[in-house]
Parts: sequence; structure tokens; C-alpha cells
Amino acid sequence: MPAGQLHRRISEALASFPRRAADPDGRKPAAVLIAIAESAGEHGIWLTERAPSLRAHAGQLALPGGKLDPGEDPQTAALRELHEELGILLPHSAILGLLDDYPTRSGYVMTPVVAWVGETPPLSPNPAEVAEVHWIPLTDLDVDPQFVPVPGSDRPAIQLPLLGGHLHAPTAAILHQFREVALRHRPTRVAHMEQPRFAWE
Repeated sequence: MPAGQLHRRISEALASFPRRAADPDGRKPAAVLIAIAESAGEHGIWLTERAPSLRAHAGQLALPGGKLDPGEDPQTAALRELHEELGILLPHSAILGLLDDYPTRSGYVMTPVVAWVGETPPLSPNPAEVAEVHWIPLTDLDVDPQFVPVPGSDRPAIQLPLLGGHLHAPTAAILHQFREVALRHRPTRVAHMEQPRFAWE
């Protein structure tokens, strides 16, 4: 799909989606960024593999993001984190919209922000935060989610078959909603979808 048409479709889908905010309920606000870029005529997003030296969730796959600094909104935090993690500086005008908040087992309320990058700029991954960067074409998100039981919960966890393995929630839940809402124009909720046991601990 041409870039202009894709940009318009995603913008319209997010604008018409009745996004749900979550009550923090003691959790810390955080934001993640789904940054849509184009490389060799193909649109996709980046997932980062978290550096092994990080205190929390080292080695896990994640969208660029982190907790909000004092006075920040999710949009500002998501753009800041993209710059800090991958060296990409985007203006606020690049933001296309937001998806539902996702409360995590690790004590955060994550707000997914969707932004348009355009042609892929040079990446400068921060080695203190990022061990590896993975390019995920949008077509690779067109997979059937899997739902598996989680000990200690009456809710199944969502998994997406990606990168030769399985991507887990919260990232899997957020990307599933992005596909359904932004790419397929199908209102879909994911906040009820469980995370794997290791995300609890």
C-alpha cells in the first residue's frame, strides 16, 4: 500500500477508535511507541531486545518505551524513549493516535502511542538499554494469536508467533490491538488478556 494511503487509513482508524484509559490503581504511568517506518518499499515497526544489564525484564523483546518523567504525557514520553533507545528524533506532529491503556503485572499502566516515521533513518541503538533491534514488517503482524493458560490466573495469556518464537504480553497484546484496530479497522480490546507468569515476578 502506498505510504500516503497507509498513513491516512491508520490515522482515520485511530481517530475513530473509542480508546479506553485505565485507572492507575497504584501503578506507574508508562508509554510505548509503535513507530511505523518504511524500508525498501516495505512498512514495518521496530522491536528492541532489552540489554542484559537492565534491572527489569532484561533480554525481553519490547517496543521502545518506559515510564513517564514528571510532567510528561504519554506522547512526549514515547517520543523521548524512541530517541534515547534508538537515536530517532520525531516531532509531536508524527503522532497518529493512541491505543487502549494496558495495566501490567509489573506495576505499570502502559499507554501505546502510534507514530509515523516515514523513510527509515539511521539507527543509533543505546547499548545501555538495547542489545538488538528487530525489524518487523507490518505483514508479519498478520498472524493468529495463541492463547495459553497461566497458573494462578483465570485469564489466558496471549502470544504472537514472531521472530521464530513467541512474543508475549504486554507487547503481544498491544501489537495485536494495533493490527486489529489500525490495520484492520476492527475494534478490539486487549486489557483483559493475561501476561505470562514470568511477567508477574
